[in-house]
Amino acid sequence: MKHTACYHLPGLFEFYELYLLFLPLFREHREYFYDWCEIGSIYGAPPDCIWGGGRVEAGEHSPAEVLALTQEYGISARLTFSNSLLRPEHLSDRKCNAVCQQFAQRGTVQNGVIVHSELLLNYLQQHYPELYLVSSTTKVLTDLQAFQAEVRRPEFRYVVPDFRLNKSFDALDTLSQPEKDKVEFLCNECCWFGCTERRRCYEAVSRKNLGEVCEHRCTAPGAQEGYRFSKAMENPGFIGTADIRERYLPLGFSNFKLEGRGLGSALVLEFLLYYLTRPEYQIHVREAIYLDNMLDLF
Repeated sequence: MKHTACYHLPGLFEFYELYLLFLPLFREHREYFYDWCEIGSIYGAPPDCIWGGGRVEAGEHSPAEVLALTQEYGISARLTFSNSLLRPEHLSDRKCNAVCQQFAQRGTVQNGVIVHSELLLNYLQQHYPELYLVSSTTKVLTDLQAFQAEVRRPEFRYVVPDFRLNKSFDALDTLSQPEKDKVEFLCNECCWFGCTERRRCYEAVSRKNLGEVCEHRCTAPGAQEGYRFSKAMENPGFIGTADIRERYLPLGFSNFKLEGRGLGSALVLEFLLYYLTRPEYQIHVREAIYLDNMLDLF
């Protein structure tokens, strides 16, 4: 049985100001937060990175700034370089290589890259072996055998399955403990559980990051109303705090990813309150973020 849940949080660059306030609270007022969880990583990428995937990124802060923050708090920084449509000529991109060089520098904790493209994976292994690799959820691994094969690939430290495998407990429990340690569940996905366009949606983001024209619009039910945490909680694949403590940790799973890039700091704060913060102290965290620092998160 695992005793500690390790969260992987969104918006490394996009929500830098939020984490600049939240991380000191998490360290200095540990009594505000559940003692059974910790922060393992924060993921994201600078804007205008052609290797980027999953979401079109935002944020004005430099790699040096975000690395200084994560290293200070002993948190791994992950680059979301999960573009699925990269071609050989893209590998020489100066901006993406420069960011990798910075993230590869030895610090108090090792940094990583979330990757989809096999082409990029091989390139990163050759040029930046200091960075660990995460298999991206943008691969949409919904087939159990394909997912199990991915988990057994030695090049990946973590593998994020499609959220529709979240409750496949019988199959998940057949994994060995080292394999369970590699599984990172996406907890709060809002996408329609029966969506058949998920791969196309991710490919559309990849095309946008490459500067290509893409007119794809998701037609899944509810897609046009955008993200709602209340709707995510009703999703059959949703993983809540009770699920983590009562089901996943006892089964030996300990890594949980929160989505949130592009959703705004106010909503990401709600995720931090729900997943990490004891209910009786949530108001204290809200006041520290909103009132004490006069930060406009809306």
